[in-house]
Amino acid sequence: MDLKAFRHRAITGKDQNKQFLSKLKKANPRKLDDAFHAAHEEAFEQIDCLTCANCCKTTSPIFRQKDIESVARHLRMSPSAFIDKYLHLDKDKDYVLNSAPCPFLDAENYCLVYESRPTACREYPHTDRKKMYQLLDLTFNNTLVCPAVFAIVERLKSAGL
Repeated sequence: MDLKAFRHRAITGKDQNKQFLSKLKKANPRKLDDAFHAAHEEAFEQIDCLTCANCCKTTSPIFRQKDIESVARHLRMSPSAFIDKYLHLDKDKDYVLNSAPCPFLDAENYCLVYESRPTACREYPHTDRKKMYQLLDLTFNNTLVCPAVFAIVERLKSAGL
């Protein structure tokens, strides 16, 4: 995965993608979900997250209390020790990682806490969820991080959605 080339394409297409996704807010919600889910399946038949892991290298998931407890248990730490070592509150008062890349990402792009990873990681990039019309702003942000999301949006634009 050439992340530098991806980043260039994502930035170049940024304005067009923002405009396109904004128009999709008026689309039929059921058709929008179906189109996203089909494009999601196609994209992930071709893209292997282990060749990229850009999400883990550049962003932090939100850690809810149950996520904190799960990862802390996996690491055999108390939740408070886990927070002290790895997390801080962001401007929205959500717990996020202190640094990027994720401290649980190994050299081969494997997650060291995969079985206990946060819900936000489990659901990423959120393009196979229901009610996609509610996630279009997040989807736009993810076009700048995830090559698969960028490819999904490109497929939807090509399909004339």
